[in-house]
Amino acid sequence: MPADRPAVSEIVIVVPARAASTRFPMKPLALLRGATGVAKPLVERSWEAARAVAQACPGGARVIVATDDRAIAETVSGFGGEAMLTPATCGNGSERCAAVVAALSTPPALVINLQGDSPLTSPEIVSALIAAAAGSTAAMVTPVVRADAALRARLRADAAAGRIGGTTAIADAAGRALYFSKHPLPHAAPGSDPDMLFHIGVYAYTPAALAAYAAAPPSPAERAEGLEQLRFLHLGLTVALVEVAAPPGGLWEVNNPEDIATVEAMLAARGIV
Repeated sequence: MPADRPAVSEIVIVVPARAASTRFPMKPLALLRGATGVAKPLVERSWEAARAVAQACPGGARVIVATDDRAIAETVSGFGGEAMLTPATCGNGSERCAAVVAALSTPPALVINLQGDSPLTSPEIVSALIAAAAGSTAAMVTPVVRADAALRARLRADAAAGRIGGTTAIADAAGRALYFSKHPLPHAAPGSDPDMLFHIGVYAYTPAALAAYAAAPPSPAERAEGLEQLRFLHLGLTVALVEVAAPPGGLWEVNNPEDIATVEAMLAARGIV
């Protein structure tokens, strides 16, 4: 193995930042304002969330932004982050995580995928994920929150308007994922308002699970939904769901340009500059 490959900590947090989003091209460089009105690129805000997680990890963790675009990599270097260029052939964040691990001289014990469009992810959520992963035999562990009435209504309103408002999950009795969808699940019959699990875009995997994932082609459901985690289910690998408490002020991802105002309001409410 080449000697110039960088060493790594026991935990590596990878922030995938893809340039060619079909719904929102160059999304990682979109500017978001915080509590003081200071505008920062989305990739920087997501990196700051990852850095806060790393600081909360026992012994710390290494944060790497994985991107296919030199402008994004240069932006990351400009604000003091570590960026790694990954192949343009990587189809999603999990494949980018696998490419990062393959470039390291020593594999970490655990890889965390903190999505580049999720700057509201809190250290408490990822700490719960790491704790669950430590005692799990699942191929992947990922968090969900039980959606309150306002979030359920927002997800359904977005779906009715043809917007992607977030991802929902269906679990079995043991807390294992049965399915994920960008459509609000379960379907609400007229007059009903069933419980809903809102998926948070953070994943914890072992390097071995990542390697198995990257070696397999995308599954039909993965292609249809545009959700990378469905490949694990297609391969018959266990995905464990960890239910966590929603942080004060709620959760939202930047999936569409219209989401910027919502996330900015949440950043301001939390006092994030």
